[in-house]
Amino acid sequence: MTKLSDLGPPIVGKMHGNEPSDARDHFHKCGACGQMIDLRDLRQVIWHEKPGHEPLELDT
Repeated sequence: MTKLSDLGPPIVGKMHGNEPSDARDHFHKCGACGQMIDLRDLRQVIWHEKPGHEPLELDT
């Protein structure tokens, strides 16, 4: 399993438009593996776009 830290330092994206009113709106469930993705971290977004990927092991 790939660790999030193996993908390098965080790549923080910039919001287009207003910040969501609820912090839960920063997360999306991956349709392929079912893991919750933090849309503010481009590493996670790119990882979950790869066909046949496995869930990331999140660093604690």
